[in-house]
Amino acid sequence: MKILAIDSSGTAVSASLADDEKIIAEYALNFKITHSQTLMPAVDSIIKASNFDIKELDYIACTSGPGSFTGLRIGAAAAKGLAHGLGINIIGVPTLEALAYNIFETDKIICPIMDARRSQVYNAFYEFKEGRLSEIYPQEARSIDDVLLKAAGFDRKVIFLGDAVPVYKERILSLSNAVLAPQHCNIQRAASVAALAFVYAKEGKITAYSDFAPFYLRKSQAERELEEKRTAEVLGK
Repeated sequence: MKILAIDSSGTAVSASLADDEKIIAEYALNFKITHSQTLMPAVDSIIKASNFDIKELDYIACTSGPGSFTGLRIGAAAAKGLAHGLGINIIGVPTLEALAYNIFETDKIICPIMDARRSQVYNAFYEFKEGRLSEIYPQEARSIDDVLLKAAGFDRKVIFLGDAVPVYKERILSLSNAVLAPQHCNIQRAASVAALAFVYAKEGKITAYSDFAPFYLRKSQAERELEEKRTAEVLGK
């Protein structure tokens, strides 16, 4: 089974080519360049560098959310375009689950956090059970204070990772049971998306390219601003 995985849900963009036995190639760029300019060149780069025939792909794997609204849409559009052209299906992988999968077989709780702005983070809590990543609390958008309160309630160490760690580092370290993952674990990696996609494929969690759509957990900034404007107009009458 051969999978091309992509991730443009956060600040980093990443693409990976993998088969059942190994990661063939991975490209990651964590720099402030629009994902629409970098994602497809990343895919093209690993395909050419590995001399891989793209027609051999069985699936396209793509993070399904949460994350940057624009980034998720770019990733979904790329995944659907590739899958349509190749006549194959898509495996959607939850963004935070893939991020948590940067760490493996620890006895600690894993808490990936992505900066959602407005003092909120996208987060979830996971643990490993018999080699399988298991969800404790589902993906959600919450205030960092709520997340830290939940983390403080565990009687085990909690590993924090993700692009929100540098933003809230001092507050996280105020918890006695908090541990920060090393720097290389803090960005979304398409190789982790691919690794989880193999698990999902074996479980039959596959989506037709025409049905694949990202989920956002909360309304976009434009939608929130429109609601605020309408509320202000109503109150002003």
